[in-house]
Formats: sequence, structure tokens, C-alpha cells
Amino acid sequence: MKLRYFFLFSLLSLVSFAQKDTKPLIVDSVTHYLNYSNRNYLDIESRFKSAQRAKELSEAYRLDSLGLKSYLSLSTIYFDNVKSTDQKIHYDRKSFLKNAHAALKLATRFNDSIALAQANKDLGYYYFDVLVDSAYYYNNKAEKLYSSLNNNFYTAVVLLDIAMLQRTEEDFAGSEITTITAISLLDELDHQTDSVLRYKSYLYSNLGVVFKELEQYDEAIKYNFKAIELKKRLRGNNEVLIDNQINNLANVYKNTKDYDLAIKYYNEILDKNNIKKERPDFYAMVLDNYANTLFLSKDFSQLPGLFLEALHICDSLGDSYKTIVINQHLAEYYNFKNHKDSAKYYAYKAEKISYPNYTNELLDTYLLLTEIESDSIALKYYDKHVKLSDSLLKKERSTRNKFARIQYETEQIEKENVQIAKERMWLLVVSIVLIIASFLVYVIINQRNKNKELKFIQQQQEANEEIYNLMLSQNESIEEARTLEKKRISQELHDGVLGRLFGARLSLDSLNMGTTPEAIHTRGEYISQLKTIEEDIRKVSHELNTDFVSGAGFVDIISTLVETQTNVYKLKYKLDNDGAINWDNVLNRTKIHIYRIVQETLHNIHKHANATAVKISFKLKKNVICLTINDNGSGFDVNKVKSGIGLKNMNSRIKEINGTLEISSTLNKGTTVKINIPH
Repeated sequence: MKLRYFFLFSLLSLVSFAQKDTKPLIVDSVTHYLNYSNRNYLDIESRFKSAQRAKELSEAYRLDSLGLKSYLSLSTIYFDNVKSTDQKIHYDRKSFLKNAHAALKLATRFNDSIALAQANKDLGYYYFDVLVDSAYYYNNKAEKLYSSLNNNFYTAVVLLDIAMLQRTEEDFAGSEITTITAISLLDELDHQTDSVLRYKSYLYSNLGVVFKELEQYDEAIKYNFKAIELKKRLRGNNEVLIDNQINNLANVYKNTKDYDLAIKYYNEILDKNNIKKERPDFYAMVLDNYANTLFLSKDFSQLPGLFLEALHICDSLGDSYKTIVINQHLAEYYNFKNHKDSAKYYAYKAEKISYPNYTNELLDTYLLLTEIESDSIALKYYDKHVKLSDSLLKKERSTRNKFARIQYETEQIEKENVQIAKERMWLLVVSIVLIIASFLVYVIINQRNKNKELKFIQQQQEANEEIYNLMLSQNESIEEARTLEKKRISQELHDGVLGRLFGARLSLDSLNMGTTPEAIHTRGEYISQLKTIEEDIRKVSHELNTDFVSGAGFVDIISTLVETQTNVYKLKYKLDNDGAINWDNVLNRTKIHIYRIVQETLHNIHKHANATAVKISFKLKKNVICLTINDNGSGFDVNKVKSGIGLKNMNSRIKEINGTLEISSTLNKGTTVKINIPH
């Protein structure tokens, strides 16, 4: 069983190690695939496969930052695929939305403003032809983000999309303002690169269309020419862009009734050899515009053939939108020629195709039918025209209000986000201030407590010093009294007793005149005894008059302490003091600590040892005072005993006088405390 667990643990360890070891390789692989997918000169399919592989690896190994780049790369490839005229890959809208929203989610989580802006821009571009509200919402968010990043180029790119949305919804004034704002941003850029010029040309083109719809034809012509000029300066083959712009210019001239110039520019496009083959849909549209211009200029020589050719091309391509306008033009032509049946046929055909999706074209068809039909039917279509016109006007106003509301709501959300960010910042600042203040208060209180503790210790030391000094003073007073008493006794013995004995001796000596041997012998014995007494008294006198050894005062204090404590604790004691120790040279602080250590040790012996006797000795070894205290108590296990307050105090005192402590103990034999103190 244990062996099985061992193998399982080893396997898990190897897997974990392998994952850790291979992760840098996976990161390198994903980075390689991403770099490959962003090479625009490669074919779409290769780029798509690389981006898809980068996405799969990022998701499998939870490399979120690289996953975000993979989603954005796939978004770019989707739009390049849509624009591509070559063989296209299968990359459906559903997959794009999934990747785009995944990118948006990750960018929001990472608070990556650049990625957020790109994800919103891609979604805005996607919804342009799908859902106007969503397109405007995402583009507006992208514009705000790029603007906050001071990225003029991409701000202008997004503003172009917004301006085109406004134009589509017939908010021409709003589209004009947005377009001019975008052009101003591009003008501020230091380097007028090919990309900058390209988007400027798109913006000028949009202004050309806007001013045409506003019937400001001079402005429309000016901006169409500006767009053509810029498109001719772009690198590469831009013939398609230029032809589109020339067609727009010709349409403006047609609206100004300058039919000759309009025909000239239409022919400039139609005369190109491969235009019909390469761009049949565009060719059909230009051909219809050209035919309509001929009709307006009353040149019917090529009509209705040109209309019918354009209609046939559009029908073959399945382009129903373009066929609406061609059918309208044919209805106008046949109505002018008074061929009512043909006019009605094409007018009703235009109505059928227009309803219900192409409302603007349907509105024009209703108006056309009021001219073609007669009496009540014409009136019916006139009513339809009025109702649809009112409906479109309401829709236009509603759309403008909706755009304004979306922009307002976006700005409100941004303001709320800014407010939330400010509140978070202030919360963070206040939290940091409170933490710092709390820390400072803690430090101050702790420092004050330490200062109080140090002050208390200092006061305790001063008190100990004062107590010791008082003890020394008291001892000195006692010694002084003893000395005076000894001197008095000495003087009394010397001057009194010794003098009288000396006189008696002299008297006996002088009476020693007897000649008998017995008398002489007796007197001699008395005299000898007197001499002996004299010598003894003289010896006592000298001893009484001799001072104690230096430092005897501290030894007396210790003796008094030991005698008092052992008497209370009912202990027998023995105190040995090495005379080589010069206690006068020992600091008072050291003596106080020795006194307290002896006092604490005796207290511990009484409290814990159950001893009957204690031996205390002071010895001087190599200029070190060795204090040994030994008892005959029960002893204890030195390794197991807890360090109590008494022992901590002893250690603290010994540390203060740079001493060492050694405790040895044997069960039922007693304990020995050895303390070494520098002399």
C-alpha cells in the first residue's frame, strides 16, 4: 500500500515538474503563432490557423494575457477575411462574437485600456451592418478609450465609423461635425503616413456624400476632389477606391444638372477595359447612373438599352438593392415616354423589392407611383408616401435621440467610473494614512512603554544604589562606633588597668627584699603572673586598636543577610570569603546585584529545595570573583525545569554585570549554583 502511494506521489511530482518545465516552451510557441498570425502579407488561411492554434494553447494552459492577444488577432483576421477578394476561410459571425466578447472580458479583467479600445472598436465595426444601436454603443466606448489614451489615429478611425452611422441614419449635421473632428485629429499627427492619408481620404469622401445630401454641392465637389487627390497618392493599386470616388463626384454633378461633366466622369470609369469583368456590380451601378444622366439631359439615343443592360447584370448577380433604383429609372423613362403599362410594371417591381426592408427606396417608389397612376390610385400612394415620410422622420428623430442617449449614458457611465476610481483612490489613501497613523501610534505607545520601563529600571537601580549606600553608611556608622568603643576600651586597658598592674609590679619588685628562699620564690611567682597578665592585656589592647581589613563592610552585609535568611528559613549555613578579594574596588552596582542574587538563591532554596543546609563561598580566581552556593536539597532536572521569574531576574542581573551563570543539580543530592563575575 505504501509503495502504491509512493509511486502515485512520484507520478504527480513528475507531472507537476513537467508542467512547470514546459510552460516557458508553451509561451514561446504561442508567441510564435501570434507573430505569424499578424503578418499581413501572408494568406488569410495560414494566419487564421496560427491565431486559432495560439488561442487553443492559451486556453489549455490558462495563459490569459496571451489568450487576449489571440482573440484580438482573430478579430483582425475576421475583418481582413471579410474585405478579402481572394479565396476566403470559413470564419462565421458566431465565432467572431465569441472571441470578441472573450477579449472584452479579459481586457476588462486586466484593465488593459488598449485592448479594451480595440475590442470595442472591432465589435462596433462588426455591428455596423447588423445592429445600429450596438454599433454606435461600442464605437462610442472605443472612441472614449482611444481619446483617453491620446491616440489620435485610432480615435479618428472610430469617429469615421460613427460619422458613417450618423449619415446612414440621415443625421447629416452630426455626421459632418464628427467627420471634421476626426480630420482635425489626423491633421495633428506629426507623420502623415500612408494609413493616415488613407483614412483622411475616407473622411473627405464621407463629407462629399454628406454635403451632397445637404444639397451643398460646391462643398460636396470640393471634398470629392480632395478625396480623389489623396487616394491617388496612396501606395499600391488604389484604382477601386479612385473609381468609387469619381462615381460619387459624377453623382454630385448630376444633381447640380451639370450633365456634361457628370457624363465625362461616368465615361472615365466605363471606358476602362476590365471594369465590367472585374467589378460587374459596380459597372452596373455606374452604367445606370450614366443612363439616368442621359435621360435627364434628354439624350434617349441609348435608352432604354443601357438601363436594361444594368438591370440584367444586377439580376444575374442577385443584387436586389441596385435593381430597385434601376427599376425606378426605367419607370421614370417609360412614364416620360407615356408607356404607362411599362412604367407601372417597373414601378410596381421596384415597390415589391423595396418593401419592407428598403424604406427610403420605397418612399421614392410611392412618389413615383403617384405620378404614374391616376386619380384614386395615385391618391392612395400619395397617402402612403406621406405616412411613410412621417414615419421615417419620426424614426430619424428617434435615432438621433437614441444616439444622443447612448452617448449620454456612456458619458454617465464614464463619469461614474471616474467617480468610483476617485472614491477607491481616496479609500486607498485614507486606508494607507490610517495604517501609517496606527503604526505610528503603536510605535509611540510602545516607545513610551519602553521609556517607562527603562525609567522604572533606572529608578530601581537608583533605589538599589541608594539602599546599598544607606547600608554602607549604616555599616560605616556601626564600624565607627565599634572603632571608638575599641579605642575607649584600649585606652581604658592601657591607661587604667595596665597602669595599676604596672604599679603593683613595681611595688612587689621593691618589696622583694626578703632573703628567705621561700619569700623570694613566692614573690617571683606573683611577679611572673603579673607579667603574663600585662602581656595579655597589651595584646588585647593592640588587637582592639587594629582596623578591620579593607572591604570587610560588604562581607558583613552579606553575613548579616545570610544569617538573617537562614535563621528564618531554618537552614544551617557556612559562609567562606576569600581575603584576596578587594571589595572596595568592586563597583557598588556589582555588589548590589551579588547581594540580590544571594538573596534570591536563598529564597529559591527555601521554596523549592527542601534543604537543611547551605554553603556559600566567595573565591578569587584569575581576577574573577567566583560565587558558589550549594544546598543539600532534593535537586531537579535542569533540562526540564521552566525558567521562572526569579531565575529570569538572576540571569538579567548577571548579564548586566557581564557575568556567567551555571546551575548543576542531582536528584536527592542537591543543587549547585556557580556565578563568575569579573573583578
